[in-house]
Order: sequence, then C-alpha cells, then structure tokens
Amino acid sequence: MHLRSLLLLLVAALLSPQAIGGSAAYPSKPVKIIVPFPAGSGTDAGARVLAQWLTAKTGQPVVVDNRPGASGFIAAQAAAAAPADGYTVFLTTNTTHAANPAMFRKLPYDPVKDFEPVSMVGSAGLLLLVAADSPHKDIGSFLGQLRAGGKRLNFGAGNSSSRIAGELLKAGTGADLLAVPYKGTPPALIDLMGGRIDFMFCDIGAALPLVTSGKLRALAASSADRELLLRDVPTLQEAGLKDFEMTVWSAAFVPAKTPKEIIAKLNELLRAALADPVVRQEFANTGGRSRGSTPDELRAFVNSEMAKWAAAVKAAGIQPE
Repeated sequence: MHLRSLLLLLVAALLSPQAIGGSAAYPSKPVKIIVPFPAGSGTDAGARVLAQWLTAKTGQPVVVDNRPGASGFIAAQAAAAAPADGYTVFLTTNTTHAANPAMFRKLPYDPVKDFEPVSMVGSAGLLLLVAADSPHKDIGSFLGQLRAGGKRLNFGAGNSSSRIAGELLKAGTGADLLAVPYKGTPPALIDLMGGRIDFMFCDIGAALPLVTSGKLRALAASSADRELLLRDVPTLQEAGLKDFEMTVWSAAFVPAKTPKEIIAKLNELLRAALADPVVRQEFANTGGRSRGSTPDELRAFVNSEMAKWAAAVKAAGIQPE
C-alpha cells in the first residue's frame, strides 16, 4: 500500500466519531446514575424508570446508586469526583443545584463549576401531609390551628424543598414551627405515620401511594394548580396563602470536563426516553411531568432557579447554616 494511502487511512481513523471522544460507541460499558435521596423517593423512582429504558435501548446495564444524606452533599461530592467520561450521571434536584447555595454558607461542591448540564428530567408539586388519624380533616382546620398559635408543631424535612416549604408556611401564618431534618423523604414519612412529627411537605411521587391507601392525608398542594391525580386536594393558594407556590424539579448532570460529544449523546438518549409515551405515563402515574431540554437550556434554568430559591430562603427567614 502506498504511503499516501496509509496516511489517508490514518487521518480517517483519527477523525472518526469513535476517536473524537468515543461518542458513537457510548455507552460501551455500564452507566451509574447517582441519586442524592434514598430508594422510594420521587427522584429515585424517576431514575429507575430512566435506567430501565436506557438499559433496554443501549444494551448496557444502567444502575441507580442511592447516596442520601447531608442535604445532597454526599451524592454531589461523589458525582463531582467521578471520572469525566459520561459513565457517572448525577440525577439530582433543586435541592443540590438551587436551594443549597442559599441555605448553606459553604458547600463542599460547586453546583456550576463541578458539573456539566445534560438535560432537564421532570417536575412535580409538593403535598402538605398529616397522619391519617390527625384531627385535621382539611386545610382550613389546619391553618386555623397554625394561626391560633399555642402548641409548637414539628415538621419533617427530607430535603431542602420540604424544609423551605415548611418555613414559608411558618412565615405566612406566624405559627411556631420546628423543622426536623431527615436523610431523605422515606424516613420522614415513616415518622409522620408513627406520630413522631406533626406534618411535612413531600413530593407527590413519594406521597401518592400512602395517600391513596389511606395511611396519610393530603391537606393541600404547593403548586399553583391542583394535582391531576388528586383533584379533590386544594392548593395552598386556594386556602388563602395567595403567594404560596412551590414546585420541584429534577435534572441530569455529569462531572465537569466531560467531553461535549458524550454530553450530546447522553442528552439525545435522555430526551428520547423522556419523550417515550411509556416513560411519560410512568412519570404521570406518580404525579410528575417528564421534561427534557438542551444542555444550554438547563444551564440557563439552573441560574434562574438559584436566584428564585435564594429569594424563597430569604422570604422564609432561613438563616444560612
């Protein structure tokens, strides 16, 4: 073979998609999705739906790695420190990437510098929950007690969203409320059913099975509109808290310096999954809405959400820890 022909073959090989970041071959080995909350949480449920779809689509195992605790610090640090090769995905929420920067003076990770955005995943509202045997049958009765004062009530906080929602309720009613922190939503739900806390805000995905089975009672929704799966549950705005609105979101990130070609391929896969009618229905079954985006759209969204949640933290009167 002539030298010219050899050089042309070499150039072609170097310019192939596999050589430029390996995106055409991605994924060629198992992928890990790190979730900052325990199994049974709404974020975990969404991650498992996506993992199942991605496994079937790519032929590579996609596993969920739950690392709860410390307001998402543990999971965020693990994800940020992972190799920047696309084989570790951080599926997280506004807790780590919008609320925490306002709730803590110093973070052990940087939500902007340590990660590359991939795609939005979904959004959902929160439910204000009490135990099934609570004397409060409706939101009017509950808010009446809060405004009347007297006994201090404890509320569970499985993540920053539930903490901020509780503090906003405290600010809006003038009630004496005390936040009780948990490593995640599931243990807080167990204590709520056991009567060890008085109420909590919880994402609808984790709360729905307990509400429909009668183990917990949903008094109100935090979103502007009633939840489609619980049309008989009023919103807090309807109950008289005119400015109360809170929704939570989830999104996928990868470690900083992950090749753009890998991010593009992962974005393509995730958006295809989120557009799949089966996946969309799985999200809807737990009260969520699947929602894809471009990396740039997610980057801009996170920046706007950081400002929004900082304002919420300030309005709730929370002093950064």
